[in-house]
Amino acid sequence: MRDVLVVGGGPAGAATAIFASRAGLDVLLVDRAAFPRDKPCAQCLSPEATHDLADLGVLAEIEAAAPPRLAGMRIVSDDGTAVTGYYNRQASDSPPTAYGLAVVRTVLDTVLVRAAARGGVEMRERTAVERLIVERGVVRGAVVRRHGERLEERCRVVVGADGLNSLVARDLGLARSGHPRRLGLAAHLTGVRGLGECGEMFCGRGWYVGIVSLGGGVAGAAMVVPLADHRAIALDREGYFRTRLASLPELGERTARAEIVREILVTGPFARRCRRPIADGALLVGDAADFFDPFTGEGVFAALRGGRLAADAIASALASGGAASREQLEPYAAARGRVFHDKRVLERIAGLSATRPVLMRRFTRRLASRPGVADLWVGAAGGRVPVRTLFSPRHLAALLI
Repeated sequence: MRDVLVVGGGPAGAATAIFASRAGLDVLLVDRAAFPRDKPCAQCLSPEATHDLADLGVLAEIEAAAPPRLAGMRIVSDDGTAVTGYYNRQASDSPPTAYGLAVVRTVLDTVLVRAAARGGVEMRERTAVERLIVERGVVRGAVVRRHGERLEERCRVVVGADGLNSLVARDLGLARSGHPRRLGLAAHLTGVRGLGECGEMFCGRGWYVGIVSLGGGVAGAAMVVPLADHRAIALDREGYFRTRLASLPELGERTARAEIVREILVTGPFARRCRRPIADGALLVGDAADFFDPFTGEGVFAALRGGRLAADAIASALASGGAASREQLEPYAAARGRVFHDKRVLERIAGLSATRPVLMRRFTRRLASRPGVADLWVGAAGGRVPVRTLFSPRHLAALLI
């Protein structure tokens, strides 16, 4: 019997596997896809995510692929008012080298699973989990299908790192849906004018889109729209995407001659959260545990940091030699609360405000004349500034007065 079965080879699953293997555990990592494989994603890594990549030992390999460095974020409201915040200007203890990265998932995920394999993790691609094995209320492994063969993989802990629509979360009865219900569309384009050193967020009524340079003249565009538009998207995905881009004056002008060079990928619905991230013999990490909205660009960071927290908790729980009970895994749930609570608050404020023009116009107008405060907001979104700093009387006054 293995120590750990990790379901899902994205950043959350790979990070969990790497850290668990380093702790001396026998780890099997499975994914239904073959790598390299693409994923619908904004493809922006915050400065804090780069620190986790360094701890995982893969930052140098990722940077060897020459991903553009991101100096900050530019936010544009529907009336064209814009504000830019920078990562390296918002706090005295922030190093001048603070930067984000724009990394395509074919590179990021492949580097991570290869690092896991080098570190002693057994990696099985094209392996789909069909159901969990649960005995007397305790998860004991999973039934998987590989090359047409159905197998039982028994283990002491199952980690659900299988994304928004997590089978592990559903089998455990932990999955919940929330509001607002939204979809994400991700595309690669050439011919986008005016790409710079910052990522950009363009906000419209009920939707928004992020644009970032991926290098080589290619831009990544990640659009978040109402779930109610799913029929229009199904009928003409590219036409829908282009119509949205053209509806905002600056963006329409800059993308008028752009070409879509990769199939538009769709993901969602968003606003998923589990009742709890732990069960007897199992835990959830990354988007499988919690994902509200991608506006702040912290999804990969949450996946990587969550993987570290999960591995630490699993190693501690299994040290006694038995299976991991819910009580033994409780430190993981508590650690997630400590690390992610404030970030969840900011994520929800940003995600709900981004699609409301009145709020975004006020936000961008106020901060455009207060670059220091703009740096704080962008720094908090990128993990460089404590979120609570934003809600001091002085900084709140900058938005209200």
